Amino acid sequence: MAGLLSRFFGARASTRAPQISTVQATLYSGHETLEVVGESHYQEALWRIIGGRNPHPVRHETYAVLVPDPSNRYDPNAIEVRVDGTVVGYLSRDDAAAYRPGLLRLMEASTNDLVALHAVIVGGGPRPDGIGYLGVFLDHDPADFGLAPHHTSNGNLRTGFSEAIATDLEDDSYDLSWYRQLSENDANAIEQLRSFLEAERDPIDRHYMLSELEHRLYRSRIVLPSALDDFDAVCAQHDEEMVTIRPALLDKFGAIPVIEMYRQTVVRCQKAKLWQAARQWAERGIAIYGDHAARPEVVEDLHKRIAYATAKIDAAQQPRPRKPRASTVATTTTAVDVETLVCASCGGRFDRVRTRGRKPKICPACRDGTTPAVTASS
Repeated sequence: MAGLLSRFFGARASTRAPQISTVQATLYSGHETLEVVGESHYQEALWRIIGGRNPHPVRHETYAVLVPDPSNRYDPNAIEVRVDGTVVGYLSRDDAAAYRPGLLRLMEASTNDLVALHAVIVGGGPRPDGIGYLGVFLDHDPADFGLAPHHTSNGNLRTGFSEAIATDLEDDSYDLSWYRQLSENDANAIEQLRSFLEAERDPIDRHYMLSELEHRLYRSRIVLPSALDDFDAVCAQHDEEMVTIRPALLDKFGAIPVIEMYRQTVVRCQKAKLWQAARQWAERGIAIYGDHAARPEVVEDLHKRIAYATAKIDAAQQPRPRKPRASTVATTTTAVDVETLVCASCGGRFDRVRTRGRKPKICPACRDGTTPAVTASS
């Protein structure tokens, strides 16, 4: 817990000046990313928060309050993300279920019942189709919510498989029957998939074999020491094969279905703070989808991740402010011990700084042959 944060919560835009009120929220800090979804529905609110729509890339640091929304008709675990009192998105369904118990506990412990996180609004900038969307990322420590470090709710890399398997019997160009042969044990299934890939040549079959292999490897990352390194290698191979897989998918579906590999590799790079690699993987994913993405929101998510990675790279490249140089003249104050002596020649008193050694018997005036400044009293 980092302390208390005062924020201004404004009313929705209207013809009258918004009424401003002040609330307090307990601010929690951390260095792991908690993602926000659904920002595409709140673009006007986000632009209003940063000061108005403009054509320039955006990086706006702020604070966000997490608010449970139990009356949400789509998800009783829903958690709103509010900035300046305005909803700008939600936690994903999986994250909401995982974070809700910890959030409620933190809210009970808080004196003001509100929990806030550091947030950054990124995106915008010129795009071929106009100005880019704005996205929101939160910084946090999963431990504050009772979760393990590097918590991730989404490890499923089979997105898009259901579309293909539903038409498997109608299409003789590929055969997904291998999926029914896979062991429930991840280690065994990984070996089976490697064996299948050695013999398989059909691009659609290879695509889903590679996707399943990525899924099993990522899910095994806790128990298999080499799982993440193998995951990285399989993703690189998968991406190289897109030269044949992409046309096959486009011919089969008339669009490019969700290829979860690109999002997952970006997330993996983000967690490792490899911002340059995160941006490159996101750019590669956008290039593969091109203008044929079956789900445009997936492409928009990659654009948001590019903006976030770019903001991190730019922040790291900015020179840190130099510390002010120390003064070239050092001044000190010490106590001075002054003593008063009597001149043996003229009888006058004179002062001098007390030092070690013999004391002078004649005042400076007598030594110099001048009239003493101070004479002895009669």
